[in-house]
This record gives sequence, C-alpha cells and structure tokens, in this order.
Amino acid sequence: MKTTGRIFARKGSSFLWCAYSLRGTEYRESTHETDPKKAEKFLKHRLKQVGADQIGAQQFITPSHEKVRVSELLDALADDYQLRGKASAQFRSSLKYVREAFGHWRALVLTAEKVDDYIKEQLEANWKPATINRRTQLLKQAYKLAIERKHLSKAPVIRHLSEEGNTRQGFFSEADFRGVLKNLPEYLQDFCLFGYLVGWRKNECATLDWEDVDGDTIRLKGINSKNGKPRMIVLTGELVELRERRKAARAVKTASGSVMLSALVFHREGQPIGDIRKAWQTACVAAGVGKFVCRQCEQPATGHKCEACGDDVRYVGRIFHDLRRTAVRNMVRAGVREKAAMSISGHRTRSIFDRYNIVSEDDLRDAMEKTQAHLKAAHQKQPTVIKSAARK
Repeated sequence: MKTTGRIFARKGSSFLWCAYSLRGTEYRESTHETDPKKAEKFLKHRLKQVGADQIGAQQFITPSHEKVRVSELLDALADDYQLRGKASAQFRSSLKYVREAFGHWRALVLTAEKVDDYIKEQLEANWKPATINRRTQLLKQAYKLAIERKHLSKAPVIRHLSEEGNTRQGFFSEADFRGVLKNLPEYLQDFCLFGYLVGWRKNECATLDWEDVDGDTIRLKGINSKNGKPRMIVLTGELVELRERRKAARAVKTASGSVMLSALVFHREGQPIGDIRKAWQTACVAAGVGKFVCRQCEQPATGHKCEACGDDVRYVGRIFHDLRRTAVRNMVRAGVREKAAMSISGHRTRSIFDRYNIVSEDDLRDAMEKTQAHLKAAHQKQPTVIKSAARK
C-alpha cells in the first residue's frame, strides 16, 4: 500500500511542514527545516515509518508521543495511586527520587542503558538494591500505565536487581518495643502499639475508622486491606484499654474553636497519620535499636548529617514492619493456631507466614537446652548394666 504526503508552508512558522495519513488519521508536524529538499527527506522518513506500521513490521510513533516527557508519566502515575488510595508517604518519597533522575527526559528517548547508568550510580552511592528496585519499579509502572492508555507505544526494558539475602530478620523483644514506645510522640504510641499487638500493615492501621469498630470486634474493610480481603479481630486485654484511649482522643478541637469527632481511630489532631519515619527512627535510636550511619564514610552519626564529612546519613535499625513480624512470632510462640494467626495478620499464603515466623537466637538456645535436658533424662532412665565376672 503506497502512502503519500505533502510539504507545505504554515503561516507564522519559518519552517516547512509536512502532512501524511495513517488509518484515516492525518498527522501534521514541522520538519524543522527551511530547505525544501531536507524537508522532503524528513517526509520520506516519516512515510517509511507509516509504511512499516501498515505491514506490521513496526508500530508508528506519532509526533505527540515523541514529545511526552517522563514527568508527565509520573504525574499520571501519582494521580492513579491517589485514586486507588495507595499514595503512601513511601510512594511519594520514592517518586520524588524517580522524578529528579528521569523527569526531564523525553519518554521515548530514555533507554535501558540510561536506566542502568542510574542504577550503577545508586549502587555506588550505597543505596540498597531493594531501595533502587522500588524506585525503578515506579518508573516501569509509569510506562505501563501510559501504554495501557495509548499515550505511548513502547517502554525501555528496566532491570530488577537481585534482592537475595535482603530478607529482613528484624523483630522486637517486649522490652525493646516498650523502650521505643515511650520515646514516640503521643499521637503515635497507640498507633504503634496496635501494630505490635495485631501485626497489621502500617496503611491498614492508618485507615482504620470508627465504622470498623463494633463493640469488642474490629472489621477491616477489604478496600483497606493489602490483599483485598476483609478481616476481623476480637478486642481483649490491652486492646480494650487501647480502644478506650482512642475513644477519649476522638474529640478534636478545630482552629475555629469548635469540636469535631475524628472518623479515624488513629489520627494526628484529626488528620490521617502520614509519614512517621522521622519520629520512628528517632525513637528507635533513643531506645538503642537503631542508629544513624553516614552514607559516604559509614561512620556513626548523632543527627541527620555526618559530623565527620557532612554527608547525609541513613538509618539502620528496626522498622515499623518489624512489628508485623513480631506479632506473628508472638502469636505462634503463645500457641495460637496458625490458621487463626494468619487470619489476624492477614497473610494469605503459608510460605510468607513462615518467613515472618522468625527463629531467634533465644529460640535456638531454648531448643538446644530442651534437647540436652531430654537426652540427659533419657540417659538417667537407662538401667545400670553390671557386667558378669569373666569365667576362669
């Protein structure tokens, strides 16, 4: 099928323009040339691309697609996360790094090699593979969304770094957690205590509202659960005390002097719990279960800047998600049936649940002590064998 086009002058433009059609749609664009011969050469190149699309050899990239920048893709991804209620503080933080690195690029110019260069730079700056993957994953999602909406026709291949050996093993002893709890700001204490007792994810705790609380039961909506499944827990013991404290903290005084009732169980002056990392890290450092380390020279630091070289620091230590691991471990150690424990924590697969049922050094020591005690008792029960005197 022969495809034709034309060159024409456009009023107000010093360049020559070209026009061509594909499947009934006419495209017009500047050739960015003033020489008719060079403009014709540009048009021929476009017609070859159109012809390749018509025979199925290569999809045609429209002029509008060529102009799309990565920042536009990231804006669309941010809107999508917001509509789905997934725009967490962690998402916004990771998105900021992606935007700084790639936002200025034209989407179709960014290549896999350029993304690899970024990954190398991040590794050299001592960022963990898991952190880098979370960022490049957002870039990949932005391209995928644009292709689904037909704003782009292709995306660069973005590699995923191996996270082998990166499985976190953190959990809290009772004393360690209580040490962190007392160093947290008041508005976060019940929030973190709830996570410690029931093992819910941070966003699941943050979205819990009073409509979910019915007497001594809590029913988490499926829309607020990561796996999309509703969940129920029964309040008892310390959870009952927590519920009463939250009821007392529900009334919030507004700027105008009036009093409003917070719809959320956990809130900060009536507003949703946002990014807790700074307060959390400070509390963990104060409790001795975390520390700040210089990103460059790896020296311990007391603040958010290295005293030795002035570089930024990174936090090393317990994270909020360790409360989830701890809750699972505590339930299993308390003799709770695994099916019931999985129902409370929201684990759908046994393999993931087993990963959270962490064996500690104390567990191993206890196992060996019990084994030794068993062997010792078995040895003591054996009858004494008296050898008969040898015959003369």
